[in-house]
Amino acid sequence: MGSESTTGLPDLDRPGVKVGVVGAGLMGRGIAQVAAQAGYVVRLHDTRAGAASQARQDILASLATLAARGKIPREQAEGADARLIAADALQDLHDCELVIEAIVESLPAKQALFRELEAVVTPQCVLATNTSSLLVTEVASGCDLPERVGGLHFFSPVPRMKLAEVIPGLRSAPGLADTLAAFTRRVGHTPVVARDTPGFIANHASRGYQPEALRIAGEQICDFAGIDAILRDACGFRMGPFELFDLTGLDVSHPAGESIYRQWFDEARHQPSIITRQRLAGGVLGRKTGQGFYRYDEDGKRVEAEGDDSAAVVADRRIPVWIAPSALPFRATLAARVAASGATLETAETPSDAALCLVLPVGDDATAACVRLELDARRVVAVDPLFTRTRCTIMLTPVTSAAMREQARAILQEDGVAVTCIQDSPGFIAQRIVATIVNNACAMAQQGIATPQDIDQTVTLALGYPLGPFALGDALGARTILRILEQLHARYLEPRYRPSAWLSRRAALDLPLAAVASAR
Repeated sequence: MGSESTTGLPDLDRPGVKVGVVGAGLMGRGIAQVAAQAGYVVRLHDTRAGAASQARQDILASLATLAARGKIPREQAEGADARLIAADALQDLHDCELVIEAIVESLPAKQALFRELEAVVTPQCVLATNTSSLLVTEVASGCDLPERVGGLHFFSPVPRMKLAEVIPGLRSAPGLADTLAAFTRRVGHTPVVARDTPGFIANHASRGYQPEALRIAGEQICDFAGIDAILRDACGFRMGPFELFDLTGLDVSHPAGESIYRQWFDEARHQPSIITRQRLAGGVLGRKTGQGFYRYDEDGKRVEAEGDDSAAVVADRRIPVWIAPSALPFRATLAARVAASGATLETAETPSDAALCLVLPVGDDATAACVRLELDARRVVAVDPLFTRTRCTIMLTPVTSAAMREQARAILQEDGVAVTCIQDSPGFIAQRIVATIVNNACAMAQQGIATPQDIDQTVTLALGYPLGPFALGDALGARTILRILEQLHARYLEPRYRPSAWLSRRAALDLPLAAVASAR
């Protein structure tokens, strides 16, 4: 059966189509649930005895609860009861027009399953892999008909995460992506089309967030809780990078990160960290083990306070304050806070010998700003002027005095804003992580992995970022992002921070980052 040629792709955008789902874990049962709700006849199979039947019961119980709460129509829950079938044998999927595998993330296991499926289903049946990190082309390479194999990557929990990546393999039929996209829309999800590359869109785009936070922690610039607080409060991310590690579990996130790094032939932008490797080896995985970057009780609630340095302090009126020249709007805000604190604001071109010197670097570290402005490093405190929502970040030179540090904190806290103090770092924390996120996405667009619009949509829906990377970059401006990266690159001399050609060209022309040429 598998050696015949396909005569055409099935129309999956209609009720009553038979859909097979192999794998009754969290992902498989989520896919089965949304498909059954959408009117498909779903056959759920798992090699573990009783797993498919148990999953069916759990799905129906979940749907009944949703119906009782008025979240879905009662008829939808009752209809799913008739349409959702626990398949004891793979052979029961013989007349399915689409089969989605959601088994272990192992290339040999997926290839073996697809070879088994080819001996069961018709040549017209579409086979989809839910892989998150393996190449679809590789998964399909052992098939007699690789043209009917594509990627359909859902996100967990599937009923709530309304997005799926559609990935045609190198040998997929020309219309396969459209066929899978139609199925995705019918189950109530938004399809985004990605090129068949390691990590696709979401897992590739996420390489700018957590890996850079690990790099910052590894340099002792700030502790885990402080980094999380800055990314949440100053930038608007739903969860800090280390909270996210604990939620996902290092047994999932670290191997996935290493896999993407190796598949991209050790691309410096995706380099993993020894911090997560060591914690994985020690079994400190996150909430599932009760201890990760934070500690958790039996109910999974964090039991440790964040312990940042935002306790209230009072400004010393004897210490005058001088603010370095800057065209950024935050300088005026900072001057108003100085006045509100009762401290004297110096307005001369250079500070007096007693003044606290506040500098507002973009991309620079406090030391570089101090040297450039010829200031006394003992009296210099840098303030991040770009990310100041409900938390400010101050940064010290290696010799900043405690008195000057506390004076800066007191002034910034005048209107109730929290303050986190960090050690010297080019681009503070928020600047360098945001610039890394944007640069990574620009490199993806340059490589044609997805359109800027699909990258932004995937990142906001699947990763929960406050803005997509292109929208985030445009909010600051391409030239600002480029400046931060250039300063990082100059300080570290590492290819990790090299600016993407996509970014550099748009910064040079002062264009929006999502701008695409009308002709090539």
